[in-house]
Amino acid sequence: MIRDITIGQYYQGSSLIHRLDPRLKVVGVLVYLISLFCFRYVIGFLVAGLFFALVLHLSKVPFRYVIKGLKPILFLLIFTAALNLLWTPGETIWKFGILNLTREGIYKCIFMALRLILLIIGSSMLTLTTTPNQLTDAMEHLLGPLKRFGAPVHEVAMMMSIALRFIPILLEETDKIMKAQMSRGADFESGNLMHRLHNMIPLLVPLFISATRRANELAYAMDARCYNGGAGRTKMKPLKYNPRDYKGYAVLVLYVIVLILVTRTVAI
Repeated sequence: MIRDITIGQYYQGSSLIHRLDPRLKVVGVLVYLISLFCFRYVIGFLVAGLFFALVLHLSKVPFRYVIKGLKPILFLLIFTAALNLLWTPGETIWKFGILNLTREGIYKCIFMALRLILLIIGSSMLTLTTTPNQLTDAMEHLLGPLKRFGAPVHEVAMMMSIALRFIPILLEETDKIMKAQMSRGADFESGNLMHRLHNMIPLLVPLFISATRRANELAYAMDARCYNGGAGRTKMKPLKYNPRDYKGYAVLVLYVIVLILVTRTVAI
């Protein structure tokens, strides 16, 4: 499961999506995620799914690599779907004890499952096609107006970038520790859920120590390079919009318009 987590990992490539301005990609992901909560019909998910399929095709990221990121949340996905399927009031189709299968439950189960899947794969597409440095610059530019109110925009963007960069590092460290513990007889795969959680304790302690050590090393490295925040700093590669970025914004606006028209037509 550790190897299947794709959030925070960057997939090396030179596709059109990789070359887009990171500010466009951050805004696009935010609009996409918000749109998933703004319609009440399955046809809306169909439009959102087609839009994601277009972005995935242009990004050249393998579909299997993106779907792999759903494995860690498979239990949460099944649990959420089961709750909505068996405990939603409405027109009863099948009933056994406290379990009550309804038409509304089936619809809500499909609705929530599609939303959760699109949320995860849509979020992972941002980090798969954007480096941590690009994300830092994009967040700093987008949050720039908050500087007028004294907000530490550069520091917040830096912390988000470091957090994203540490995700694959900590996952790799966790995998190494697990293999080392398993070579000494530890068992992380057999037994029930509580037994597995109890066996994770010998894993968490060295992982916490390793994360603390890496954080201290990073702090010492930044201090040795006289890092003192974003005041007066310049960019080696400043962000500039290209014609393809304006076309990307146009496609994003078109997606929102189509989504609104389709959902309103179905509602009527």
